[in-house]
Amino acid sequence: QFVCVGGSPSRMKAFTTYIAEELGLASPGCDYPNICVGTDRYAMYKVGPVLSVSHGMGIPSISIMLHELIKLLYHAKCSNVTIIRIGTSGGIGLEPGSVVITKQSVDATFKPQFEQVILGKTVTRSTDLDEQLAKELMECSKEINEFNTVIGNTMCTLDFYEGQGRLDGAICLYTEEEKLQYLKEAYDSGVRNIEMESSVFAAMCNLSGVKGK
Repeated sequence: QFVCVGGSPSRMKAFTTYIAEELGLASPGCDYPNICVGTDRYAMYKVGPVLSVSHGMGIPSISIMLHELIKLLYHAKCSNVTIIRIGTSGGIGLEPGSVVITKQSVDATFKPQFEQVILGKTVTRSTDLDEQLAKELMECSKEINEFNTVIGNTMCTLDFYEGQGRLDGAICLYTEEEKLQYLKEAYDSGVRNIEMESSVFAAMCNLSGVKGK
């Protein structure tokens, strides 16, 4: 019924343990095996109605996992599945520890699209995400009232250093002032956080008819 995906295998295993406790399915000394132990591409755990899957870092890694996950859900005849990506990101104009619920994934030029070259041709796909699910998650956050939560756009970049305006990479050919101006433009366009997976995640959820957030 629910699939939660995130970058790190160890984090997704810890998430599985947490969800088991929240659902009242945990038992003393219980361990949750990696049901994809035969591959190094990602780890997968299951507890109750929840799959917890790691996807590594960046668009190529999560794309591979999503193709294989969506095929798995199809052949298992799963329906009304909700996929939620959870993970760390760099916030813009937010206090540390805030949670961003993504409205749209945008590229590094702030356009809500995912571009991919297929058979030598550039294909552009929508990166809108489920609005109703965003509202439901925001209501959950208000009820819990444990951390600052906002709905905003998430910028998906192709790189961790230059692509996100960092100054501490091996190569940096721009100034701190140029970086801050770019981040201001991002904020003014509605971007509230930056990561490296959301665009292909949104595009593939849209194409496959899966509810994603």
